[in-house]
Amino acid sequence: MSSPGLRERKKQKTRWAIQEHAVRLFTEQGYDATTIEQIAEAAEVSPSTFFRYFKTKEDVVIQDRYDELMADLIRRAPDDLTPLDVIRQAFTGAFRSITEEEAEQALNRARLQLGVPALRMRALDNLQDSIHYLAVPLAERLGRPKDDFRCQAFVGACVGAMINALLAWTKDGGTAQEALDKIDEALNVVAEGP
Repeated sequence: MSSPGLRERKKQKTRWAIQEHAVRLFTEQGYDATTIEQIAEAAEVSPSTFFRYFKTKEDVVIQDRYDELMADLIRRAPDDLTPLDVIRQAFTGAFRSITEEEAEQALNRARLQLGVPALRMRALDNLQDSIHYLAVPLAERLGRPKDDFRCQAFVGACVGAMINALLAWTKDGGTAQEALDKIDEALNVVAEGP
């Protein structure tokens, strides 16, 4: 994957600042009590700039860059890997690419998604979208149609295992390495059974 240009890096920095301040404010004063205007002010952007990056208040918690990163890792995985190893490499590669600061933000976002009823439902919708999105490059690797049910079911099983790993991680409040260890263990269960 090539390095993003200056414009893309600036856009990502702005997106990150908005998300960082939103998560901080949600944690400090509660999701419902925090307004978009407060988030924009904290991130030093206008409310209209907020809406250029996030369509809704829910999106600032739900959206992340990991689906695109994982899809790229699936596409670039060596040809000799099994489908499970391709998914494992994509999941762990995405987590290895984040800093401890990003891991902490991911932990706080996950807590919000689990703790705020409006976000839980939105997160479920997003999860289904992620499964379909990640199944496409896997299907391409296997020479199958983009909407192949077996690829979607397989990715869904792996994502379900990863969710359980991340739920345990958010409960324990662990480090990024501990998240990787939990994901690896969960994917071993997919491969071996309980």
